[in-house]
Amino acid sequence: MSAVLVIGLIAGVIVIILLIWFISTWNRLVRLEENVNKSWADIDTLLKQRYDMIPNLVNTVKGYATHEKEIFEQFALARQTAAGCLAQGDVKGLGAAEGTIASLMPRINMVAEQYPDLKANTSFVSLQKDIVAIENQISDRREFFNASATNWNAAIQMIPTSIVAGMKGAIRRDLFEVTDPVQREAVQVQF
Repeated sequence: MSAVLVIGLIAGVIVIILLIWFISTWNRLVRLEENVNKSWADIDTLLKQRYDMIPNLVNTVKGYATHEKEIFEQFALARQTAAGCLAQGDVKGLGAAEGTIASLMPRINMVAEQYPDLKANTSFVSLQKDIVAIENQISDRREFFNASATNWNAAIQMIPTSIVAGMKGAIRRDLFEVTDPVQREAVQVQF
């Protein structure tokens, strides 16, 4: 065998190995990106469901507690802000709005505690249970989204995968975080 043929075969094998690596890396990045997209879509679905339920909860409580107008206005504004951020895919803005909603939920429950008839109202109790169930699901989905986004962010920064990520136009994804430091504190409900 001539030296040119051997060098050609070695070069061909190297090109094939690089091509296989490039394709498998590209496919892995696609899978990771789709995983992030799916986990965000799961959060989107649950939050929309919760945003549809919140007005029902607020209206049920509002019927009993007409003088608690400020809480209901804050709730409506926070819900509207969160829905807008969700529609735009603004993870950071949504995190802030979700923090506001989370801080208002104990206040809604406090209002409910002040009205024994409301606590016995089956619509209120059912809505409260449904919202708690959705809150638990949202928490799980946030955790999954953050894990997916972290895997994606790490993959697109690692060498040599970052080369393929650059060709693909990959960008970092924001994590779904609580941005309000007050939300990190324990909720204190006083009667």
